[in-house]
Amino acid sequence: MSKRNSQTSKTAARERLRVERERQAKRAKAKRQVIVACSIVAVLAAAGGIGYAVVQANKPSYWEGLKDAKVVAPAHTTGAKGTTVVIGKSNAKTLKVYEDPRCPICASFEQTVGSTVKKDIDGGKYKIQYIGATFIDNKDNGQGSKNALSALGAALNVSDEAFLQYKSAMYSAKWHPDETTDKFKDDSYLIKIANTVPALKDNTQFQNAVKKGTYDAWAVAMSKTFDNNKDGVTGTPGFVMNGKQLTSSDQNQGWTVATFNQAVDAALKG
Repeated sequence: MSKRNSQTSKTAARERLRVERERQAKRAKAKRQVIVACSIVAVLAAAGGIGYAVVQANKPSYWEGLKDAKVVAPAHTTGAKGTTVVIGKSNAKTLKVYEDPRCPICASFEQTVGSTVKKDIDGGKYKIQYIGATFIDNKDNGQGSKNALSALGAALNVSDEAFLQYKSAMYSAKWHPDETTDKFKDDSYLIKIANTVPALKDNTQFQNAVKKGTYDAWAVAMSKTFDNNKDGVTGTPGFVMNGKQLTSSDQNQGWTVATFNQAVDAALKG
């Protein structure tokens, strides 16, 4: 082989090596750019995820978001946002009744004295002003008290009688859940209870109102009237007549028909 051919071969080999090195350098650069880009995307995604989580954490819950929402008040209500619910003969004295749907003592009272209260209302002995509370939800971040109160609003929209019967059914031994079980948060359970009330059985309008949450904002507004009450009532059930809270003469036994009648009769004379 001539020196010229040998030199030419070496030159060609060096050129091929240079080209290959440049190609590898370009590949390495492109790979680094991809890695950097992916790292940036990952950081942005993580930051976005953290930002979303922070926003979600600070975002008010559904029920909290209803505090300033427009209120649709049920029929048979008066007052600001329809939170005045009075049932009975207009000329009778008013007994304020404070109750939380999840309250076990309210359930016990209804099962023991509820029929007496209904008889007294029908007979004109007194009328009741119902004030619904939802403070039990606060203990376990629940929804049942608010959801049940909204459903009671849907029943009230049908009639006073439907409201009273539905409330009685909710508090019955068959349907009222343990305080630690938030079963009232489920619309299907509330509708199942309602189907035991003649005026609400298979009532499409009532069921739609429960499912759509028509009276959810009303329930929140009603609960606020309990929170801000001027009667000094802090628990449920609470009873007030002529500005004074009624108390049972037997605190150990709680409310019975006898102790309730005694307290009401004394208040009516006052």
